[in-house]
Amino acid sequence: MKRTIAALALTLAAAPALADDDIINVEATGSVAEVADRLVASIEGAGATVFARVDHAAGARGAGMELAPMELVIFGNPKLGTPAIQTSPMAGLVLPMKVLVWQDAEGVVTLSYQDPEEMLDEVGVDDDLEAIGQMEGALKKLTGAAAGG
Repeated sequence: MKRTIAALALTLAAAPALADDDIINVEATGSVAEVADRLVASIEGAGATVFARVDHAAGARGAGMELAPMELVIFGNPKLGTPAIQTSPMAGLVLPMKVLVWQDAEGVVTLSYQDPEEMLDEVGVDDDLEAIGQMEGALKKLTGAAAGG
């Protein structure tokens, strides 16, 4: 639990202001828990590490408040993240990667994540870094698999 709380605190403290075009949304089929389960399975199947899975709705319930179903999956692969951090240590503020699985008021479940190029540009990583394209491809593949269909 301490690890999850620490990961959540780090994520919230490190999150820069986001523009709408910096966020990529992928609609999914199934519940938030089912989609998050598929995302975790896809991440682990690709050889990456899931560092934390934060259930925001459970946290809200614990505080006597309500949120629609919502889980944040924090994951990474040092083969992709390390080159960005070597280029700019500030990349450590936005890495590892994060995907939010959430349900809107109409019941639509969506996977949302920051565009890696935009996110890393904010912390001084050159857009030409090969790892950025690899991150973009991995996120597209992982969220596509998790979305179902």
